[in-house]
Amino acid sequence: MRQTWRWFGPRDLASVEDMLQCGVEGVVTALHHVPTGAVWTPEEIAARQALIARKADGSPSGLAWEVVESLPVSEDIKKQKGDWRAHLANWKTSLHHLAAAGIPVVCYNFMPVLDWTRTDLAWRRPSGATCMRFDLPDFAAFDIHILARPGAAEDYPEPLQNLAAQRFAAMDDAARAALARNVVFGLPGAAESFTLEDVRRHLAEYDRISAERLRANLVDFLAEVAPVAESLGLRLCCHPDDPPFPLLGLPRVMSTLADYRAVLEAVDVPANGVTFCTGSFGARPDNDLPAMMAALADRVHFVHLRNVTLEGSDLRNSFYEAMHLEGGTDMVAVIAAILAEERRRRAAGRADADIPFRPDHGQDILDDLRRKGQPGYPTIGRMRGLAELRGIMTALSHPMVQGG
Repeated sequence: MRQTWRWFGPRDLASVEDMLQCGVEGVVTALHHVPTGAVWTPEEIAARQALIARKADGSPSGLAWEVVESLPVSEDIKKQKGDWRAHLANWKTSLHHLAAAGIPVVCYNFMPVLDWTRTDLAWRRPSGATCMRFDLPDFAAFDIHILARPGAAEDYPEPLQNLAAQRFAAMDDAARAALARNVVFGLPGAAESFTLEDVRRHLAEYDRISAERLRANLVDFLAEVAPVAESLGLRLCCHPDDPPFPLLGLPRVMSTLADYRAVLEAVDVPANGVTFCTGSFGARPDNDLPAMMAALADRVHFVHLRNVTLEGSDLRNSFYEAMHLEGGTDMVAVIAAILAEERRRRAAGRADADIPFRPDHGQDILDDLRRKGQPGYPTIGRMRGLAELRGIMTALSHPMVQGG
């Protein structure tokens, strides 16, 4: 397993030296400043590679940009409306430029309107650490009373409607504004951010797009881009929905094993693959993560390792982001399945035997609490997570364990 780290470029509070001191082997980044739908030019790609390749004193870092996260898929492509054909052509051109730069893995997602969705970006834990949280009653309060989406109340059972009304009534204007900001926080590091009116406009445009239609649009997209990636030696990997259940009346089509199987079978080329995110999949109680990893292993091109604690057994739940070895996911079993797949790939002579992973998210601890970095991406919290995950990898790879 290749140890990588998500880096947001010059604006990131973590430096190249910080990554080196954490034991990172490769870097995951994106051109967050380039507008969605535009071409990633060779010059912009090279400029980001140059930043990663050098330490502050100008000496070589030994690090390289190894995974793109993410090359954004525009809302027009997802809806097949507006400028979607031009955006699709630009996406393909960007793939050519990334391949020419030697960056082999491209992560993307097909979540409509919002990327990951949380109601609290700094929820205080008993230890004093903070983490991101999705509180279902608070989200319902946002949906029904702040966004005031038509028909929103019908998406929630009556007890949850009542609790949402109580939560909303107890909030002052500042609390309501903070909740709205958290929910529409948007794509990590992205240049664009949404207002409530932007969200309402996008929701209206999805009004006639069912889950079946959105999945068909995803398949159409992949039918165009996956053969291009295959010809260029690139690996595409779709990130699951986060959280993996419907929100705001929007369809979700990449939440379960069945979802991924349908899309992988529809566009059956090796380049069409999976970003296996244990945090996203783990936020749904009917997802068996070790079994999913084993079932999808041949097409897993990138892995996010993080953990969540669910607060119920329903399909839609409140949850918070736990420490990497806490929460509901059996991280040892998941990593064992990844290492088993790597052994199979080596035996088959595959060039992609070392699967890149990164410690995803993490709780803000120690100096993170003063640094106020990108929500979900604390330096020390992720360093702790990487160290814990590295310990599991080392133990499971030990000859005594292999021999046993």
